[in-house]
Amino acid sequence: MHTVPLGRSGLHVTPLCLGTMTFGEQVDSATAHTILDRSLALGISFIDTAEMYAVPARAETYGATETILGDWFAARPGVRQRVLLATKAAGPPRGMPWIRHGRAEFKASDIVESCEASLKRLRTDVIDLYQLHWPARNLPSFGARYFDPALDKPAPAIEEQLRALDSLVRAGKVRAIGLSNETPYGVHEFVRLAESQGLARVASVQNAYCLINRSVEHALDETLHRLDVGLLAYSPLGFGLLTGKYDTGGTSGPAAPSEARIARYASVRSGRWGRDAALAAARRYNALARELGLTPTQLALAFCRSKWQVTSTILGVTSVAQLEEDVAAFQTELPDGAMAALDALHLELGDPAL
Repeated sequence: MHTVPLGRSGLHVTPLCLGTMTFGEQVDSATAHTILDRSLALGISFIDTAEMYAVPARAETYGATETILGDWFAARPGVRQRVLLATKAAGPPRGMPWIRHGRAEFKASDIVESCEASLKRLRTDVIDLYQLHWPARNLPSFGARYFDPALDKPAPAIEEQLRALDSLVRAGKVRAIGLSNETPYGVHEFVRLAESQGLARVASVQNAYCLINRSVEHALDETLHRLDVGLLAYSPLGFGLLTGKYDTGGTSGPAAPSEARIARYASVRSGRWGRDAALAAARRYNALARELGLTPTQLALAFCRSKWQVTSTILGVTSVAQLEEDVAAFQTELPDGAMAALDALHLELGDPAL
C-alpha cells in the first residue's frame, strides 16, 4: 500500500489506518493480534490507539488496548519498526475518574504523565504521532451542536499544552503531534503558536467524517488545507450504521444485531450514533448504495477515499473477515453521478450524527 505525507511532519502514513478501540472489550488479545498481523500483511502500517481505550470506556479496561499492542510488539521482534504508531492523551475526564486519578485539569504535567504511561504500556521508546484526544476548553463536541460561551470555565491555555507536547518531541519520546475532535479555531491557534514560538507544529487532526457526519466540511477543511494539516477520518462507517447491518432490525430490541456496538452498548445508543435521525439517514444512504450496485460499506468507504480532505481513513474492526471486507471495499471507485447523488442527500438530511 502506498503512503502519503502527514502534514509537514516528515512522516508518511498509509491511506488506511487500523483503529483499535475494540481491542480489550469486543476483541480479546489473541484475536487482536491476529487482526494486527493480517492488517500488516495487507499493507496497513498505520495503527491508532488511545490511553482511554477500550471503548466503551470502563475502569477495568482502561489502557487495555495499548497493553495488547505492547504485547504484540514484544512477541514480534522487528514489527515495531515497520509500524507508524499513533496514540492519544485523554482530555479532561468526561465521566472517567479513573484517568489520571480523576484530576479535572489537563495541564502540561498531565500530558507528560499520560505519555509516559502510554510508552510503558506500548513497550516502545517513542510514539510516532501523539495526539490530544479532545480539547480542554469549552466547545461543542461528541454530539453537542452549539457553542455556548456561558459554559466557559478555567482551562489550561493552548500554549501550555503545546509546550508540553513540544517537550516530548524534544526529549525524543514523540516524533509528531496531532489533535482530535478539534475545531477550526483550535487548529489555527495551535499552528499560530507553534510558528510564532518555535514549537512543534501540529501534523494532523482526527475527527469524525462520514456520510452522516460531514461536519469537517463546515470550514475545518479549509483550515486544514491552508495550514497543511492532515485529516485522519474516524468512524467512516458511522459506527456500523453505514454497513447496512442495522437497516432491518434497528439499533435496539430483539431484531437488532445483538453483538454490534450500537445495539450492545447503551452508552453508544445514547450518543450521536444512536439517534433515530442518524439511523434514518443511514438507511437512505445504504439504499442509494444498492441502487448504484454497491454494498453500503463500499459506498461509505469509497466516499472517504474519494475526498481530497482525507489523509487517512481509520477502520475499526472486530474480526479478520471484517478487516478484509473493509480493505477490499476501500478500493471501490465511485460510479459516475454518485457524488452528486450523495451531495443531494446531504443537502436534504444534513449531519444527523454531528
